[in-house]
Formats: sequence, C-alpha cells, structure tokens
Amino acid sequence: MGDAQAPAATQAHRWRRRLRRLAVLGVVALLLASLPWLWTTISARGHLYAEADAPSADVVIVLGTAVAADRRRPGERLAGRLETAAALVTGGRAKVVLVSGDGGGTSGDETAVMTSYLTELGVDPRRVVADPSGLDTYDSCARARQVYGVERALIVTQSYHLSRAVTLCRHLGLDVDGVAARCPGCGRALLVEKSVRDYFASGKAAWDAGRGRAPQVRSPADPAVRDALGS
Repeated sequence: MGDAQAPAATQAHRWRRRLRRLAVLGVVALLLASLPWLWTTISARGHLYAEADAPSADVVIVLGTAVAADRRRPGERLAGRLETAAALVTGGRAKVVLVSGDGGGTSGDETAVMTSYLTELGVDPRRVVADPSGLDTYDSCARARQVYGVERALIVTQSYHLSRAVTLCRHLGLDVDGVAARCPGCGRALLVEKSVRDYFASGKAAWDAGRGRAPQVRSPADPAVRDALGS
C-alpha cells in the first residue's frame, strides 16, 4: 500500500509544482501587460487637477467624443467636458479653447457641435479653434503641438481618460496639466467599464509613443490659436 501511495504523492507534487509555475507566469504576464498603464498613470502624477483647483494656461484643449443622437448636441460626457472648459475660460484660467475631435465621426461632426455648444455656454466664438482631424487622443496632442503651435495648455477629459491624455501630450512636447471634466450620467458601472477600456487603450498609447507615429492627417502649420489669443 505504501508503494501505491508513493506514485500518487509524486504526481500530486508535480501538479503543485506546475500550478506554481503557471501562477508565476500569470503574474509576470499581468505585470508586462500593465506596463503601459503604469507608464500613463505614473507619468501623469502631479499634473492632474479637479476643476476647482486647475492652474492657468492660455489654451485649454477639449478632447472630442460622441455627440447626441440628433447629431447637433453633445453627448452627456462631451457636454461635461465642454462645460468644464467654458468654466475655465469664464473663470479666467484659460483664454482660448482648442476643440479637437473627429469632424467626420460616425456620430456626427464632433468639433462643429463642440464649437456651437461652447458659444451657447457664453464663450466668445472668436476664442474657439476647431481641429476636425483630432481622430484620437494621440493625434489631438500631436496636432495641437505640430499644427497649432501650442506649447502650454490645460487638457480636459473625464477622469478615467485623463492620465493617458496628459502622458501622451507631455510625451509629444506639450507642457500640459489635466483637468477632470464633469461627468453627468457617469454611474459606477460606466466608470468601471471606461476605466477597463482605458487600461487596454494604454497599450496602443505606448506603442504609438514608442514608434513616434505621425498623426493620421497631416496639415501645414495653422496660426488659428495664435490669432485667437491676439483677438
């Protein structure tokens, strides 16, 4: 009987050893997969602010997202971003708003809707510049620097997206601070969903930054921001 138990004990030991190896490999894989997220999170530290505590800058960049079903009004989260930016302007913390999004997006012309809504919120239309080729966060940052000549800015988006936006912009040569946008309708489930999405999006952000890709749409230098500051 003792001889019969010995192989069984050996087999159990082998399984435990395999499970330990799998567990270690799983932890290593998770750490490697998390490196881009850790990069965006750590790099943005010290540059994230609530609206009430936001520093000042001449320009505030608002990142686009989906518009409402009527294609004429901003969606809830986009409205929150624009309301935050408008408050920064009317409160004297910024002078010009650069709205950056997809002018031909599946939900509608993001930048046209953003410009119109900012005007409704009391922002002088001469102080709003639209970049309809900010097709993603990386492009919005790259084009703000390369096309519009922005060097120092605030950037406004919801908290779950803010670290990635700040890190990308700073990597691309902009001295930016992030301001967490208002988030109407952002319940716990939505925030978890968006945070998970942003965790995986950080991998693409690191890949784009590492290879220094060019924006998807290339444009000549545009003096619109400089002109708006001088108006």
